[in-house]
Amino acid sequence: MYVYDQYDQKILDERVAQYRGQTERYLAGDLSEEEFLPLRLQNGLYVQRLAPMLRVAVPYGLMNSTQLRTVARLSRDFDKGYVHISTRQNIQFNWPELAEVPDMLAELAKVQMHAIQTSGNCIRNTTTDQFAGVARDELVDPRPYCEIIRQWSTLHPEFAFLPRKFKIAVCGTEEDRAAVRAHDIGIELVKNAAGEVGYKVLVGGGLGRTPVIGVEICDYLEKQHLLSYLEAILRVYNQHGRRDNKYKARIKILVKAMGIDAFREAVEAEWAHLKDGPTTLTDAEIERASSFFTEPEYAQIDAAAAEAALAEQGASDPIFANWVKRNTVAHRVDGYRIVNISLKATGYAPGDITDQQLELVADLADRFSFGELRSTHQQNLVLADVPMADLYELWQTLQKSGLATANIGYLTDMICCPGGDYCALANAKSIPVAESIQARFDDMDYVYDLGPLELNISGCMNACGHHHIGHIGILGVDKKGEEFYQVCLGGSQSKDASIGKILGPSFKQEDMADVMEKILGTYVDLRTEEENFLDTYRRVGIAPFKEKVYA
Repeated sequence: MYVYDQYDQKILDERVAQYRGQTERYLAGDLSEEEFLPLRLQNGLYVQRLAPMLRVAVPYGLMNSTQLRTVARLSRDFDKGYVHISTRQNIQFNWPELAEVPDMLAELAKVQMHAIQTSGNCIRNTTTDQFAGVARDELVDPRPYCEIIRQWSTLHPEFAFLPRKFKIAVCGTEEDRAAVRAHDIGIELVKNAAGEVGYKVLVGGGLGRTPVIGVEICDYLEKQHLLSYLEAILRVYNQHGRRDNKYKARIKILVKAMGIDAFREAVEAEWAHLKDGPTTLTDAEIERASSFFTEPEYAQIDAAAAEAALAEQGASDPIFANWVKRNTVAHRVDGYRIVNISLKATGYAPGDITDQQLELVADLADRFSFGELRSTHQQNLVLADVPMADLYELWQTLQKSGLATANIGYLTDMICCPGGDYCALANAKSIPVAESIQARFDDMDYVYDLGPLELNISGCMNACGHHHIGHIGILGVDKKGEEFYQVCLGGSQSKDASIGKILGPSFKQEDMADVMEKILGTYVDLRTEEENFLDTYRRVGIAPFKEKVYA
């Protein structure tokens, strides 16, 4: 993984000192609330419903065990002993004291972590596939390109005050696990007929009040032009994006207003001034970035013997076998597996993890996965390089700590924003709805029978829970001071991305588990043997679901 050099560290330390002074001036009354607002946002600090919230950047979801232990210690010393994993693969502290945030940032800086550009109208944390570098369906490792984008975009002076926040995702695999079509810019790593690496560039995706699937602006961009082309897009947006109405300020609105052809022409005209200039990527620079992501010292494992031993362990312990089937993924190196650690145990807020669990995962990363781990868009954690022979011991340890819920990719592995329990922007609570669905569908045999199913829950139209692109999406809405929930069906974050359609009038919180039961019952009645939920929905449409739910 990337290691900061002396220049990175100096910038980071200076930023911490700068923000400490700004916080002290604000608390002394020398800075007004209005003056302090952009300063704290630039350092990842929100003021939520009950307390400040500090969002820490996790570049493309990659961390080491030392960093995770630091996060655990800070959650214990400065917060309430837990953190939340966000859909941008970041880490959120929900209860820090405003005056102590500079101390937290100083501790994070010691392990090369920060909260820069995790909020505000700037380029946010670049995200990618949580299995980057180890996935069997990977065409090109996206992490070096994510790192190049991170270095270019961090504290970029021209893009520090964009019309609105700006999000970039990169995908290098056959399956899109980074939701690139739901981002302001989505980048797919591709190869041309000659086998040369380049990029398919998508633009104008995004959720929120106006959900839009990104459209292709360039089908093949040569690899050396990545930054100059991104800069051209950002310049067009910065110049022409609306600043008079924050609800119409995202790039998706500009692309839609101009049309993709006119927008492409504007980008090409801007790019003409940038192409082959100082931001052109050389092979040496790409190799430098790639050198940060060296292959671990994998053991030479007899794959057939490892598979046979694993099968024997599974035969003697069916619960373990089920966990392996649901929570582990094939690794590109024979004899290893990718392990998903579910943060979706029934009765707990999705995406939350305690300080003790964080320290345990750090220990497990050291013991079993070369000291590295990843956070995911689905609000879980990943140990990417676990030898098959170690899976049983790993599972036993996870099980004792409530981290072995075997539900990855199924109904109860839901995405859920913190909602009205924390967020000042939320119209309704998200966590109680998630918990009611977890409790209702606690029969895992039924959950498995449903097949892969993505349930996403947001507490407001800002769509932090990505409800628009869930197979089933739930949105909290306000009706004359009361909390209600709108349901949409048919969304997808994959390469066949789609925005879900609203089922109909909204429901009260206490009705949501019943509504889900009717939706899922309709699916079970109508599906064919080969279909998952999205297949069935796309075949039969929304009408049968609406008829059953509102009967």
